Amino acid sequence: MKLTNQKHLFSIPEEIIYLNIASQSPSFKAVEQAGIKGVLEKSHPYKIVGDSYFEPVKEVKKLFAKIIDVDDYNRIANIPSASYGLATAANNIILKKEDEILLVESQFPSNYYVWEKLANKFDAKLTIVSMPKSTENRGKNWNTAILNSISDKTKVVALGNIHWANGTLFDLKSIRKKATEHNSLLIIDGSQSIGALPFSVKEIQPDALICAGYKWLFGPYGCGYAYFGEYFDDGNPLEENWSNRLHSEKMVGLTEYQTDYKPLANRYSVGEHASFIHVKMQIEALKQILIWTPKAVQEYCEEITSEAVITLKNTGCFVEDENFRTHHLFGVELPKELDIQLLKSKLREANIFISFRGNYIRLSCHLYNTKEDFKKLTDCILACL
Repeated sequence: MKLTNQKHLFSIPEEIIYLNIASQSPSFKAVEQAGIKGVLEKSHPYKIVGDSYFEPVKEVKKLFAKIIDVDDYNRIANIPSASYGLATAANNIILKKEDEILLVESQFPSNYYVWEKLANKFDAKLTIVSMPKSTENRGKNWNTAILNSISDKTKVVALGNIHWANGTLFDLKSIRKKATEHNSLLIIDGSQSIGALPFSVKEIQPDALICAGYKWLFGPYGCGYAYFGEYFDDGNPLEENWSNRLHSEKMVGLTEYQTDYKPLANRYSVGEHASFIHVKMQIEALKQILIWTPKAVQEYCEEITSEAVITLKNTGCFVEDENFRTHHLFGVELPKELDIQLLKSKLREANIFISFRGNYIRLSCHLYNTKEDFKKLTDCILACL
Protein backbone atom coordinates (compact mmCIF):
# COMPACT_ATOMS: atom_id res chain seq x y z
CA MET A 1 0.00 0.00 0.00
CA LYS A 2 1.36 3.40 -1.02
CA LEU A 3 0.45 6.11 1.45
CA THR A 4 -0.35 9.73 0.66
CA ASN A 5 -0.05 12.69 2.99
CA GLN A 6 -2.24 12.28 6.08
CA LYS A 7 -2.04 15.75 7.64
CA HIS A 8 -5.85 16.03 7.49
CA LEU A 9 -6.01 13.42 10.28
CA PHE A 10 -4.06 15.71 12.63
CA SER A 11 -4.70 19.07 14.27
CA ILE A 12 -1.33 20.53 13.28
CA PRO A 13 -1.70 24.13 11.99
CA GLU A 14 -0.91 24.50 8.29
CA GLU A 15 2.02 26.86 8.89
CA ILE A 16 3.78 24.49 11.32
CA ILE A 17 6.49 22.12 10.05
CA TYR A 18 6.97 19.54 12.76
CA LEU A 19 10.06 17.36 12.27
CA ASN A 20 10.44 16.24 15.88
CA ILE A 21 8.11 13.29 16.48
CA ALA A 22 11.12 11.47 17.97
CA SER A 23 10.64 13.75 20.99
CA GLN A 24 6.84 13.68 21.20
CA SER A 25 4.19 12.66 18.70
CA PRO A 26 1.19 14.84 17.90
CA SER A 27 -2.16 13.17 18.49
CA PHE A 28 -4.39 12.65 15.51
CA LYS A 29 -8.01 13.69 15.77
CA ALA A 30 -9.36 10.21 16.53
CA VAL A 31 -6.95 9.92 19.47
CA GLU A 32 -8.02 13.35 20.75
CA GLN A 33 -11.67 12.28 20.65
CA ALA A 34 -10.90 8.98 22.39
CA GLY A 35 -9.14 10.88 25.19
CA ILE A 36 -12.10 13.24 25.60
CA LYS A 37 -14.44 10.25 25.73
CA GLY A 38 -12.27 8.74 28.49
CA VAL A 39 -12.33 11.99 30.49
CA LEU A 40 -16.12 12.15 30.25
CA GLU A 41 -16.42 8.51 31.30
CA LYS A 42 -14.65 9.33 34.56
CA SER A 43 -17.37 11.92 35.20
CA HIS A 44 -19.87 9.04 35.29
CA PRO A 45 -18.09 6.34 37.32
CA TYR A 46 -21.28 4.33 37.78
CA LYS A 47 -20.90 3.35 34.11
CA ILE A 48 -17.48 1.80 34.76
CA VAL A 49 -18.07 -1.92 35.29
CA GLY A 50 -15.84 -4.94 35.93
CA ASP A 51 -15.12 -5.62 32.26
CA SER A 52 -13.91 -2.02 31.86
CA TYR A 53 -10.74 -3.01 33.72
CA PHE A 54 -9.92 -5.96 31.45
CA GLU A 55 -11.45 -6.09 27.97
CA PRO A 56 -9.98 -2.81 26.59
CA VAL A 57 -6.56 -3.83 27.95
CA LYS A 58 -6.78 -7.13 26.05
CA GLU A 59 -7.58 -5.19 22.88
CA VAL A 60 -4.54 -2.95 23.32
CA LYS A 61 -2.28 -5.97 23.83
CA LYS A 62 -3.67 -7.74 20.77
CA LEU A 63 -3.16 -4.66 18.59
CA PHE A 64 0.44 -4.15 19.74
CA ALA A 65 1.13 -7.89 19.33
CA LYS A 66 0.07 -7.59 15.67
CA ILE A 67 2.40 -4.65 15.09
CA ILE A 68 5.44 -6.60 16.35
CA ASP A 69 4.37 -9.99 14.92
CA VAL A 70 3.57 -11.87 18.14
CA ASP A 71 0.92 -14.61 18.21
CA ASP A 72 0.12 -14.60 21.95
CA TYR A 73 -0.94 -11.24 23.37
CA ASN A 74 -0.24 -12.59 26.86
CA ARG A 75 3.43 -11.94 26.11
CA ILE A 76 2.69 -8.20 26.15
CA ALA A 77 2.79 -6.12 29.34
CA ASN A 78 1.29 -2.66 29.74
CA ILE A 79 3.94 -0.32 31.14
CA PRO A 80 4.00 3.42 31.91
CA SER A 81 7.43 4.08 30.39
CA ALA A 82 10.41 2.47 28.72
CA SER A 83 12.38 2.83 31.97
CA TYR A 84 9.74 0.72 33.79
CA GLY A 85 10.05 -2.07 31.21
CA LEU A 86 13.85 -1.97 31.26
CA ALA A 87 13.85 -2.02 35.08
CA THR A 88 11.54 -5.04 34.98
CA ALA A 89 13.97 -6.88 32.72
CA ALA A 90 16.99 -5.93 34.83
CA ASN A 91 15.15 -7.00 37.99
CA ASN A 92 15.11 -10.57 36.67
CA ILE A 93 18.74 -10.86 35.56
CA ILE A 94 21.41 -12.34 37.85
CA LEU A 95 25.06 -11.81 36.96
CA LYS A 96 28.43 -12.96 38.24
CA LYS A 97 31.51 -10.87 38.85
CA GLU A 98 33.25 -9.99 35.59
CA ASP A 99 30.17 -10.71 33.48
CA GLU A 100 29.62 -8.02 30.86
CA ILE A 101 26.63 -5.93 29.76
CA LEU A 102 27.09 -4.60 26.23
CA LEU A 103 25.75 -1.16 25.27
CA VAL A 104 26.44 1.27 22.44
CA GLU A 105 27.82 4.79 22.88
CA SER A 106 25.39 7.53 23.91
CA GLN A 107 22.33 5.37 24.49
CA PHE A 108 19.28 7.17 25.82
CA PRO A 109 19.79 7.71 29.60
CA SER A 110 16.95 5.37 30.62
CA ASN A 111 18.69 2.60 28.68
CA TYR A 112 22.01 3.32 30.39
CA TYR A 113 21.33 3.97 34.07
CA VAL A 114 19.42 0.72 34.57
CA TRP A 115 22.35 -1.35 33.25
CA GLU A 116 24.91 0.69 35.17
CA LYS A 117 22.95 -0.09 38.34
CA LEU A 118 22.74 -3.80 37.50
CA ALA A 119 26.48 -3.96 36.76
CA ASN A 120 27.29 -2.26 40.07
CA LYS A 121 24.97 -4.62 41.95
CA PHE A 122 26.86 -7.70 40.81
CA ASP A 123 30.31 -6.14 40.33
CA ALA A 124 29.92 -6.79 36.61
CA LYS A 125 31.25 -4.68 33.76
CA LEU A 126 29.64 -2.28 31.33
CA THR A 127 31.15 -2.54 27.85
CA ILE A 128 30.39 0.47 25.66
CA VAL A 129 30.88 0.10 21.90
CA SER A 130 31.89 3.52 20.61
CA MET A 131 30.63 5.07 17.41
CA PRO A 132 33.52 5.13 14.88
CA LYS A 133 35.10 8.56 14.58
CA SER A 134 35.42 8.38 10.80
CA THR A 135 32.21 9.03 8.86
CA GLU A 136 33.29 6.65 6.09
CA ASN A 137 31.19 3.46 6.37
CA ARG A 138 30.33 4.53 9.92
CA GLY A 139 27.14 2.49 10.27
CA LYS A 140 28.70 -0.63 8.81
CA ASN A 141 31.81 -0.33 10.98
CA TRP A 142 29.78 0.33 14.11
CA ASN A 143 27.76 -2.84 13.55
CA THR A 144 30.97 -4.80 12.99
CA ALA A 145 32.41 -3.44 16.24
CA ILE A 146 29.26 -4.49 18.14
CA LEU A 147 29.46 -8.04 16.79
CA ASN A 148 33.17 -8.26 17.58
CA SER A 149 32.51 -7.13 21.17
CA ILE A 150 30.11 -9.99 22.01
CA SER A 151 32.00 -12.76 23.78
CA ASP A 152 31.50 -15.54 26.34
CA LYS A 153 31.64 -12.85 29.04
CA THR A 154 28.68 -11.01 27.51
CA LYS A 155 25.49 -11.83 29.40
CA VAL A 156 23.28 -8.97 28.20
CA VAL A 157 23.21 -6.99 24.96
CA ALA A 158 20.96 -3.94 25.37
CA LEU A 159 20.44 -1.44 22.56
CA GLY A 160 17.84 0.16 20.34
CA ASN A 161 16.76 -1.09 16.94
CA ILE A 162 18.17 2.27 15.84
CA HIS A 163 20.24 4.87 17.64
CA TRP A 164 17.81 7.35 19.19
CA ALA A 165 19.85 10.45 18.28
CA ASN A 166 21.13 9.74 14.76
CA GLY A 167 19.02 6.90 13.38
CA THR A 168 21.90 4.47 12.82
CA LEU A 169 20.34 1.08 12.06
CA PHE A 170 21.69 -1.83 14.06
CA ASP A 171 21.77 -5.27 12.46
CA LEU A 172 19.62 -7.04 15.03
CA LYS A 173 19.49 -10.29 13.07
CA SER A 174 23.27 -10.69 13.19
CA ILE A 175 23.46 -9.40 16.77
CA ARG A 176 20.82 -11.95 17.83
CA LYS A 177 22.74 -14.75 16.13
CA LYS A 178 26.02 -13.80 17.84
CA ALA A 179 24.30 -13.27 21.20
CA THR A 180 22.70 -16.72 20.97
CA GLU A 181 26.08 -18.32 20.23
CA HIS A 182 27.39 -16.84 23.50
CA ASN A 183 24.21 -17.40 25.59
CA SER A 184 23.60 -13.67 25.91
CA LEU A 185 20.23 -12.02 26.44
CA LEU A 186 19.12 -9.48 23.84
CA ILE A 187 17.05 -6.59 25.24
CA ILE A 188 15.83 -4.15 22.59
CA ASP A 189 14.56 -0.62 23.12
CA GLY A 190 12.07 -0.08 20.29
CA SER A 191 10.91 3.38 21.38
CA GLN A 192 12.29 5.12 18.28
CA SER A 193 11.39 2.48 15.72
CA ILE A 194 8.29 0.41 16.52
CA GLY A 195 5.35 1.78 14.55
CA ALA A 196 7.47 3.40 11.84
CA LEU A 197 9.90 0.59 10.96
CA PRO A 198 8.86 -3.03 10.32
CA PHE A 199 9.81 -5.35 13.18
CA SER A 200 9.13 -9.03 13.74
CA VAL A 201 9.63 -10.75 17.07
CA LYS A 202 9.44 -14.06 15.22
CA GLU A 203 12.37 -13.02 13.04
CA ILE A 204 14.61 -11.30 15.62
CA GLN A 205 13.58 -13.32 18.71
CA PRO A 206 14.54 -10.77 21.36
CA ASP A 207 14.37 -11.81 24.98
CA ALA A 208 12.57 -8.54 25.67
CA LEU A 209 11.36 -5.63 23.56
CA ILE A 210 10.60 -2.42 25.45
CA CYS A 211 8.79 0.48 23.85
CA ALA A 212 7.60 3.91 24.95
CA GLY A 213 4.15 4.58 23.54
CA TYR A 214 4.10 8.36 23.07
CA LYS A 215 6.35 8.63 20.03
CA TRP A 216 5.83 6.54 16.89
CA LEU A 217 2.87 4.71 18.46
CA PHE A 218 0.93 7.98 19.00
CA GLY A 219 -0.20 7.14 22.52
CA PRO A 220 -0.45 9.61 25.42
CA TYR A 221 2.59 10.46 27.51
CA GLY A 222 2.74 7.85 30.28
CA CYS A 223 2.04 4.68 28.33
CA GLY A 224 4.23 1.98 26.82
CA TYR A 225 4.49 -1.67 25.87
CA ALA A 226 6.81 -4.56 26.65
CA TYR A 227 7.22 -7.96 25.06
CA PHE A 228 8.85 -10.59 27.27
CA GLY A 229 10.15 -13.90 25.93
CA GLU A 230 10.52 -17.29 27.63
CA TYR A 231 13.45 -16.25 29.81
CA PHE A 232 11.09 -13.99 31.79
CA ASP A 233 8.11 -16.36 32.04
CA ASP A 234 8.49 -17.01 35.78
CA GLY A 235 10.11 -13.75 36.85
CA ASN A 236 9.38 -11.25 39.59
CA PRO A 237 7.38 -8.10 38.78
CA LEU A 238 8.32 -4.72 40.20
CA GLU A 239 4.97 -4.50 42.02
CA GLU A 240 2.08 -6.71 43.06
CA ASN A 241 -0.84 -5.39 41.05
CA TRP A 242 -4.15 -7.08 41.92
CA SER A 243 -5.33 -7.30 38.31
CA ASN A 244 -2.24 -9.29 37.27
CA ARG A 245 -3.26 -12.23 39.46
CA LEU A 246 -5.14 -15.26 38.19
CA HIS A 247 -8.95 -14.92 38.19
CA SER A 248 -8.81 -11.21 39.06
CA GLU A 249 -11.74 -10.66 36.67
CA LYS A 250 -13.96 -12.29 39.34
CA MET A 251 -14.13 -9.16 41.42
CA VAL A 252 -16.48 -10.60 44.03
CA GLY A 253 -13.71 -13.00 45.02
CA LEU A 254 -10.75 -10.60 45.14
CA THR A 255 -9.95 -11.42 48.76
CA GLU A 256 -9.64 -15.10 47.88
CA TYR A 257 -5.96 -14.32 47.39
CA GLN A 258 -4.21 -16.01 44.49
CA THR A 259 -0.67 -17.34 44.54
CA ASP A 260 -0.48 -17.53 40.76
CA TYR A 261 -0.13 -14.74 38.24
CA LYS A 262 -1.93 -14.62 34.94
CA PRO A 263 0.18 -16.36 32.28
CA LEU A 264 3.42 -15.09 30.75
CA ALA A 265 4.05 -11.31 30.69
CA ASN A 266 0.79 -10.28 32.38
CA ARG A 267 2.57 -10.28 35.74
CA TYR A 268 4.72 -7.34 34.61
CA SER A 269 1.93 -4.86 33.78
CA VAL A 270 1.96 -1.69 35.87
CA GLY A 271 -0.73 -1.01 38.43
CA GLU A 272 -3.81 0.82 37.09
CA HIS A 273 -2.84 -0.05 33.52
CA ALA A 274 -6.57 -0.08 32.66
CA SER A 275 -6.46 3.75 32.81
CA PHE A 276 -9.67 4.51 30.93
CA ILE A 277 -8.34 7.67 29.29
CA HIS A 278 -5.00 6.19 28.20
CA VAL A 279 -6.34 2.88 26.95
CA LYS A 280 -9.01 4.45 24.73
CA MET A 281 -6.36 6.69 23.14
CA GLN A 282 -3.96 3.78 22.71
CA ILE A 283 -6.58 1.64 20.96
CA GLU A 284 -7.34 4.34 18.38
CA ALA A 285 -3.63 5.00 17.80
CA LEU A 286 -2.67 1.35 17.31
CA LYS A 287 -5.64 0.69 15.01
CA GLN A 288 -4.48 3.49 12.73
CA ILE A 289 -0.87 2.26 12.68
CA LEU A 290 -2.08 -1.18 11.58
CA ILE A 291 -4.07 0.47 8.77
CA TRP A 292 -1.03 2.46 7.66
CA THR A 293 1.54 -0.31 8.37
CA PRO A 294 5.11 0.49 9.50
CA LYS A 295 6.42 -0.60 6.08
CA ALA A 296 4.30 1.96 4.24
CA VAL A 297 5.24 4.67 6.78
CA GLN A 298 8.92 3.96 6.16
CA GLU A 299 8.44 4.10 2.39
CA TYR A 300 6.57 7.41 2.62
CA CYS A 301 9.32 8.93 4.76
CA GLU A 302 11.93 7.78 2.25
CA GLU A 303 10.00 9.42 -0.58
CA ILE A 304 9.66 12.83 1.10
CA THR A 305 13.26 12.97 2.42
CA SER A 306 15.34 11.61 -0.49
CA GLU A 307 15.80 14.92 -2.35
CA ALA A 308 16.60 16.83 0.84
CA VAL A 309 19.25 14.26 1.80
CA ILE A 310 20.99 14.76 -1.57
CA THR A 311 20.90 18.53 -1.06
CA LEU A 312 22.30 18.23 2.45
CA LYS A 313 25.14 15.99 1.34
CA ASN A 314 25.99 18.40 -1.49
CA THR A 315 26.29 21.25 1.02
CA GLY A 316 28.90 19.35 3.07
CA CYS A 317 26.58 17.78 5.65
CA PHE A 318 27.12 14.18 6.70
CA VAL A 319 24.15 11.82 6.54
CA GLU A 320 24.64 8.10 7.17
CA ASP A 321 24.48 5.72 4.19
CA GLU A 322 20.84 4.71 3.71
CA ASN A 323 21.70 1.01 4.13
CA PHE A 324 22.61 1.76 7.75
CA ARG A 325 19.98 4.28 8.77
CA THR A 326 16.24 4.72 8.79
CA HIS A 327 14.15 7.23 6.82
CA HIS A 328 11.75 8.26 9.58
CA LEU A 329 14.60 9.40 11.88
CA PHE A 330 18.14 10.35 10.92
CA GLY A 331 20.93 12.64 12.03
CA VAL A 332 22.60 15.33 9.97
CA GLU A 333 26.08 16.51 10.92
CA LEU A 334 26.28 20.17 9.95
CA PRO A 335 29.35 21.79 8.35
CA LYS A 336 31.64 23.27 11.00
CA GLU A 337 31.43 26.72 9.42
CA LEU A 338 27.65 26.87 9.82
CA ASP A 339 26.39 29.32 12.44
CA ILE A 340 24.13 27.20 14.70
CA GLN A 341 22.49 30.22 16.38
CA LEU A 342 21.68 31.76 13.01
CA LEU A 343 20.13 28.48 11.88
CA LYS A 344 17.99 28.27 15.02
CA SER A 345 16.78 31.80 14.35
CA LYS A 346 15.84 31.03 10.74
CA LEU A 347 14.05 27.84 11.76
CA ARG A 348 12.00 29.77 14.32
CA GLU A 349 11.02 32.31 11.65
CA ALA A 350 9.95 29.46 9.34
CA ASN A 351 8.04 27.60 12.11
CA ILE A 352 10.23 24.53 11.65
CA PHE A 353 10.68 22.31 14.71
CA ILE A 354 13.65 19.92 14.94
CA SER A 355 16.07 18.62 17.61
CA PHE A 356 19.65 19.86 17.99
CA ARG A 357 22.35 17.55 19.32
CA GLY A 358 25.58 19.59 19.41
CA ASN A 359 26.71 19.96 15.78
CA TYR A 360 24.05 17.46 14.72
CA ILE A 361 20.40 17.99 13.97
CA ARG A 362 17.96 15.09 14.34
CA LEU A 363 15.18 15.00 11.79
CA SER A 364 12.13 12.85 12.46
CA CYS A 365 9.12 12.90 10.18
CA HIS A 366 5.80 11.21 9.56
CA LEU A 367 2.77 11.17 7.29
CA TYR A 368 1.84 14.77 8.08
CA ASN A 369 5.10 15.97 6.50
CA THR A 370 5.85 16.67 2.82
CA LYS A 371 8.76 17.15 0.42
CA GLU A 372 8.03 20.87 0.64
CA ASP A 373 8.64 20.77 4.39
CA PHE A 374 12.12 19.40 3.79
CA LYS A 375 12.74 21.93 1.00
CA LYS A 376 12.02 24.74 3.46
CA LEU A 377 14.39 23.11 5.95
CA THR A 378 17.24 22.81 3.45
CA ASP A 379 16.64 26.41 2.32
CA CYS A 380 17.19 27.55 5.93
CA ILE A 381 20.42 25.55 6.15
CA LEU A 382 21.68 26.85 2.80
CA ALA A 383 20.96 30.42 3.91
CA CYS A 384 23.33 29.93 6.85
CA LEU A 385 26.31 28.83 4.74
